[in-house]
Amino acid sequence: MTYIILSAGKGTKLQPLTLNHPKSLYKLDDKTTILQRLVRMIRRYDAEAEIVVVVGYMYKQIQQELEDDNVKFVHNPFYSSTSSMGSLWFAKDYLQSENVTIINGDIVASDYLLKDIVCKHTDYPCVLLDSTHKDINKYNVQVQGDMVCVMSKNLTDYFGNYASITKLDAVSSRFLLEQLVQMVNEEMYSLFYEDALVQMIFENNFELYYTDIKDYKWTEVDSVDDLLKARQIQQESE
Repeated sequence: MTYIILSAGKGTKLQPLTLNHPKSLYKLDDKTTILQRLVRMIRRYDAEAEIVVVVGYMYKQIQQELEDDNVKFVHNPFYSSTSSMGSLWFAKDYLQSENVTIINGDIVASDYLLKDIVCKHTDYPCVLLDSTHKDINKYNVQVQGDMVCVMSKNLTDYFGNYASITKLDAVSSRFLLEQLVQMVNEEMYSLFYEDALVQMIFENNFELYYTDIKDYKWTEVDSVDDLLKARQIQQESE
């Protein structure tokens, strides 16, 4: 399976902690950074994984950090003026793989989440969400039955927080590729790539499913509180 890890951003919400290095290189302990942990856990549960890391801010530090981890790098030189839509566009060639998992580089998750869900092949497109997480400031998901209705940062009524992980089969990954290229050509590169999925739902009746990961420990590192939670997850996995 192909894993596209988006790790190009500046991590401005965590400044000044991220003034000298990307937040994905924050140390969870004396030996392990957030990104290094994610890459090595993927390798643990998918030995044949093709791992692609999209870099931008202080990209040389990330390349040096992972130089022995057999990953491919894609550089987004416009990271400061684009969002994940732009970063994924630079990795668009990898959306032609048979099975693709797109994951943010600041995700810290339990071993069980990687083993049970993230590193498993999928036969249909789905996003991961947590119905126990209720934060109106996050990117949230509303559902109907077993499918996603809409995803947005502007939802007041929603089922759960989006976990910044999307899994695609061969058909849906190519569908996303087409939508991504169209939106970037229309200069929408400052949007989230998930907005392309929403457009596909609204305009093409795209069937996007979800997996609720409420029983797993995970966090997306956007705040100092998240950093503390990430360290706790790391300690519990040792």
